[in-house]
Amino acid sequence: MDDNARPHCANIVDECLQSEDITRMDWPAYSPDLNAICVWDMLVRRIAARQLPPTCLPELRRALLFKWCNIPQDEIDNLILSMPRRCKACITSSGRHTPY
Repeated sequence: MDDNARPHCANIVDECLQSEDITRMDWPAYSPDLNAICVWDMLVRRIAARQLPPTCLPELRRALLFKWCNIPQDEIDNLILSMPRRCKACITSSGRHTPY
């Protein structure tokens, strides 16, 4: 499942999905994202903020695992507690873009 964003539609992504026999789900434009735990964004931001970015996949893996293990529980709790606001915003926007 992806949102048809450019990086997800790149030829290399299509080739990888085909080589792994992964079928994409239909995902219409403007589909709401109600994932309450947007931890991936937290991880990406923390990795990007490092003085020296990872230079290889094993280093990136180690950095992600380290950052994952050190996300404060209160940040995760805040994401979960934001779900009612996310749902309301999604309903108000008829499933289109929300500030989340």
